Amino acid sequence: MITIDKDTDKNTEILGTAISYLEDRGYENIKADTDGFESPKSYIRRGSEVSITPDIVAERDGEKHIFELSLKSKKPRLLKSKWLFLDTLSSMKNFKFKIFTTRGHYKFTDDTLNSINLDMTPVKI
Repeated sequence: MITIDKDTDKNTEILGTAISYLEDRGYENIKADTDGFESPKSYIRRGSEVSITPDIVAERDGEKHIFELSLKSKKPRLLKSKWLFLDTLSSMKNFKFKIFTTRGHYKFTDDTLNSINLDMTPVKI
């Protein structure tokens, strides 16, 4: 599984904030890898043990949305690979893909998105 070296306490706190943000905006069937929620579907790469799991998956108005949390990482290459895969998956399946970020992580997120040419504005929570 691609796991990025995120501080688990901070990750859990931001994940909770992101879920509250989505619930306030009418998202339903929220799946997240945290207590009280079903885990999102993992995607496994053929021929290897690598699996990718989105941070949050939710639905609104019949459309499926994939959300990722962006926190500073010591392994940005893995994060870039994960985001590129999720962006491609979203395009193929007509999902929406968005990235959440928080104070202290904006610059890292913008730099990472620019380096992989993803034309996306992160959602600031």
